Amino acid sequence: MHNSRLITACLSLALFAFLAVPAQAQQGEATQPNIVQTAQQAEGFNTLVEALQAAGLVEALEGEGPFTVFAPTDSAFAALGSTLDQLLEEGNRDQLRSVLQYHVVSGKAMASDVVGMESATTLAGPSVGIQVNDGTVKLQGRNEATVVQADIEASNGVIHVIDTVLLPPEEGDM
Repeated sequence: MHNSRLITACLSLALFAFLAVPAQAQQGEATQPNIVQTAQQAEGFNTLVEALQAAGLVEALEGEGPFTVFAPTDSAFAALGSTLDQLLEEGNRDQLRSVLQYHVVSGKAMASDVVGMESATTLAGPSVGIQVNDGTVKLQGRNEATVVQADIEASNGVIHVIDTVLLPPEEGDM
């Protein structure tokens, strides 16, 4: 009888261990922040988060995705000067939304994927051009941005940090 209690105890322990591992794995996945949370937790993306909130895009970028976001830093937004203030005005929300969506690509494109691309279609509609020279990735719209940090993973995609706010092509340029 002592043997059967030992066997039952061992089986119970094994079953508990088997069931606990997937639960821990799921908890680990659930704690990885999404794209917006990652930007909020990182330094240097306060203006991006503020702009996403003003444009009403937070909920979309907290969604399932996956998304690839080319995220301008606070200093990139500061370089816009008064243009940033104008974009944040309530009457210019559609234009702000378009500029921000020009930084987002559907799907998860890691740096190893991006370097093999010539362009990527953005959520704004027009494609952003991609050039790689000596390992440096440059994005091209009406202006040019350089990827300064790549592959910041989030639960619903990936963020690549850029040094300039990209401006989508004008309607006549598309």
